[in-house]
Amino acid sequence: AAARRGCHPWVVPTPDVVAFRERLTAPWWFWTVILFWAMTLAIAYGSAISTPIGVLVGAAAFGLATLGMARVATVVTVSANGLTVGNAQLPPDGIGTVEVLDADAARRRRGTGADSRAFVLLRGWIPTAVTVHVVDPRDPTPYWYVSSRSPERLAAALLRARPTPSAH
Repeated sequence: AAARRGCHPWVVPTPDVVAFRERLTAPWWFWTVILFWAMTLAIAYGSAISTPIGVLVGAAAFGLATLGMARVATVVTVSANGLTVGNAQLPPDGIGTVEVLDADAARRRRGTGADSRAFVLLRGWIPTAVTVHVVDPRDPTPYWYVSSRSPERLAAALLRARPTPSAH
């Protein structure tokens, strides 16, 4: 189980082993904001129209926000198949250099240092990220920017997932 979480640096990715897995979910305090927002709507509609309508509006608002939060959650994995971010996949032979970005470097990369052709998985509540340069000459995407709470572990797994030069 520890190898599946990518905790051991000596694990070489194989098709059945996930070297790194991270689910990018919103922080706990988002749920507090959503709850207060839904309660505010419930109170406003309950006061203006009726209590049952207020309860219905509040429950609907909370339900819709929960669906939105579920859609925002994305899984990042590294295996023998390469890097998978949501439904997007970068094969191992497309993985070039990998940069670990601290909060300041990530902010610069998202700002004036950004390339509009890049693949970006940005989660604003996660300050750190990695940049994975794409080495496939047929791919117009220069790099992938991927938010990560564990950018060092993600980078290490990506470097292990690349094919060795002798494999070419």
